[in-house]
This record gives sequence, structure tokens and C-alpha cells, in this order.
Amino acid sequence: MNFSISFSELYALAPVMIVALTAVITMLLVALKRHHTIVATATVVGLNLAALLIIRDLWLGVEPVNIMGLFVIDPFAHVYMLMILVAALACCTLSHAYIDSYQDQKEELYLLVLVSVFGAMLMVASTHYASFFISLETMSIPVYGMLAYTYQRRNSLEAGIKYLVLSATASAMLLMGFAYVYAYTGEMGFTNSALKIIEHLNEPLVVIGLGLVLFACAFKLSLAPFHKWTPDVYQGAPTPMATFLATVAKVAMLGLVLRYILTSGTLVLDGMMTVLTIIAVMSIVVGNLLAVTQVNIKRILAYSSIAHFGYLLVALISTDVSSVQTITVYIATYTLTTIGAFGAVSLMSSPYNNLDEAESLADYRGLFWRRPVLTATLTVMMLSLAGIPLTAGFIAKFVVVLSAVAATNWFLAAMIIIGSGIGLYYYLRVMVVMYMTAPDVPRIDAQGNWGKTAGGAMVLGAALLVLFLGIYPEALLNFAELAKIAVPH
Repeated sequence: MNFSISFSELYALAPVMIVALTAVITMLLVALKRHHTIVATATVVGLNLAALLIIRDLWLGVEPVNIMGLFVIDPFAHVYMLMILVAALACCTLSHAYIDSYQDQKEELYLLVLVSVFGAMLMVASTHYASFFISLETMSIPVYGMLAYTYQRRNSLEAGIKYLVLSATASAMLLMGFAYVYAYTGEMGFTNSALKIIEHLNEPLVVIGLGLVLFACAFKLSLAPFHKWTPDVYQGAPTPMATFLATVAKVAMLGLVLRYILTSGTLVLDGMMTVLTIIAVMSIVVGNLLAVTQVNIKRILAYSSIAHFGYLLVALISTDVSSVQTITVYIATYTLTTIGAFGAVSLMSSPYNNLDEAESLADYRGLFWRRPVLTATLTVMMLSLAGIPLTAGFIAKFVVVLSAVAATNWFLAAMIIIGSGIGLYYYLRVMVVMYMTAPDVPRIDAQGNWGKTAGGAMVLGAALLVLFLGIYPEALLNFAELAKIAVPH
């Protein structure tokens, strides 16, 4: 392996290096003088600069760059990095409003966010088992602290510890899987390993190794039956950090899994499609049925995410390396809608104690009569998650069903339709509660003048974008079409 790096390779990594440099600047700012707004502003500026550089590269259509055999910066990496940065910017914006009244140190939260984003951006460019694991852990480890950041809330500390223990177990499974595969292939690059995997398809340890890798990735994506941690962690985490886990971490993991599965020869393994089909069906069924029984909106969104990644897995089963567009359409829509839904919850919440998190559906009863714009925003997000026409969610589900039908996966197409039908119930229940008669003593929301805050404007903008992409989906389809995986030589 050649560890020298040229200027062109260095330039290709510029967006990632900007995020890393921003993390260093943020750390220095915290050391010199603590000021919540200054640190938050520096973080947002750094993320914006990285995003603008990626947009420029996508606009110019630069050639893929192979960096030391560990990373490939190609259009696929650029598209997923951009989604990661947009989601991270939204989380930072929500965090500023949420944590401003926090009684302990606030500034380190942004440092954790930046380090995690740095790892997430490297994940979607990884083409090697070493970069796979190191970038995954760089993204995951700061998340433990982010989830437990408001540790005075018992649920927050519990969420951080629970995710730490279970995520560490998944990482151990991942490493063991890599070890088994490497023992027979002697290769750590995805494409080089693929050629050797095909030669050793009948080796039990190769099958076990790939299975362990798949199960560890399924844990990170909250796919059934590895989903148990998701509702508890989402409920206990500070809402902006739950948003980060549901968007940035999931987009990064999906990008990494997508590149790995389509370039490492995993799909040629006998029975792999069967295993993926079982996981997809279980995720759709478990996610939707358990969401029906919930009265906590964060748990509803958690189980909803399990079902949505089941739909995404259907798209993966029905696609190939030349047709990543469908998956990108879905994950872009999911990210945008999740930001809006969790954003609305975050704007009503506070880090003080368990009562100040707007979690229960009872907190949203009659919300329309006191905060109509926020209610309209959350309504749009629920309609999009349900896949109602004239929203981006409808377009996303339509293209996934279309890909399943094109691949003659009739059973999976039917499962998406059935799952969406069940999902319609609990999404509409949230909407109905918001338009009910207001209680005699309404909840005192954490953020009164939400429309005047950056967080409120961001959530409203997300809702308008969801409607725009539902009416004019060509922009979304063109964006997704840019995501083309380059196979390293």
C-alpha cells in the first residue's frame, strides 16, 4: 500500500479537513474563552464552508480520487457527505436553542458534533476494512457523550450508557467478522477482497464473517431484530442529539454499507438475499406494529425509523451498483423529514428535566390553537413520513415500490404497501391530537417565540422543501442521480 499523498488527493479531502480544522478551532475557543454563541457560530461556519466546497465539486463534476487505497472521493461520497453536513447543520441549529438554558457547560457539545461529523464523512468514502472500522468508531464514540450530555436527566445518562454498551458489542462483532474474512482472503480492500470471497464461498468461516459484518451494520441501522436499543436511546437522548443519531449517523452508516455491499462481493454469497429479505420484512412489521402502541412521540419516530430502513433494505435488495439513485432518493427524503419532525419536538423541549422534554402525545394536544405554524410544520412531516401524495415521502416510497416491482419482488412491494397502511394510523394519530380542543391548562412550551429563532426558520424551511420536492420531484431525482459509486483500481 502506498502511503504517500499527492496534492490532488489532499484537495479531494479538503471538505473533511475543513471539518477537522473547525474542531481544532472550536477546542481552542473553548480553552481561551467560553461563549456559547461564538463556539456555535464557528461550528456552523466550518460546516457551511465544507458543504459549499462539496457543492462546487458536484457542480464541476470532478474525477474520482483514490486516496492511499483507503478512501475514494467520488460523486457518491460527495452526495452523502453533503447530506451529512446539512443534517449536522440542522442539529447544531437545534442544539443552540435547546441547550441555551442548560445550567452546565455547553460548548463541548459542538466539539463532539464536529469530531463525529469528521468520522461520518470518512465513512462514506471508505473502501478498506481498516478505514471502515476507524471511521465508524470516530463517528460513534463522540455520540456516546452527546447522548448523555444532559446527564442531570436520568434518561439521558441511561441512553448514553445503553448505546455505549450495545454499540461496543456490535463493533466487536464487526471486528470478528473482518478477521474471519481476512483469514481466507488475505485482502482488506473491498474490491480486492471481493475476488477472493468468490473463490471461498464454500468456506464456513467466510460465511460467518460476512454474517457478523452484516449483523453489526444492521445494529447501527436499527434493523430488526437488532433494533431493541433504538426507542430507549431516542427517548432518553437530548432531542437534537436524537436527531443527530437518526440522521447523520444513519446516513453515514447507510453510505458505508451501500458501498461495502455493492463492491465487496457480499451479495454473491448464497442465501445473502434471503437473509436481507428476512431482515427487511421483520423491520417493516416490527417497526410499524410497535409504533402503533406508543404514546411517546420520540418512541413513535424511533419505531418509524426502523420501518423506514426496512423499506430502504427493499430498495437495496432490488437494486445493483448502477442503480443507487432509488436508495439515495429515499435516504435524502428520510433525512429531511426526520430533521423537521425531531426539530419540532426539540423546539418545544428543554434540557432541565424529564418533564420539559415534549415527549408525550398529551403535550401536543391542542397545539394548533397556540402554535399554528409549528403545528402545520409537524403535520407536513407526518404526512411525508406516511407517504401521502404531494410530499417528498410519497415520491420516495413510490420509487422504492417501483424498484421492487421492476425486480419482480412482489412480496416485498406488498410489504411496503401494508407497512405504509399501518403507519398511516400512528402518523394520523399525532396529527389528530394536535388539532383537538386545547386542554384547560396547556403545556408551557420551552421556546415561546419559535418563529423568530434560527431553529424555527430551519424547521419551516424543511417543511416547505418537503412540499416542493413532493410537487416537483425532478430536483430530488437529479440530485440522487449524481451519486455514482466509483470502483477503485
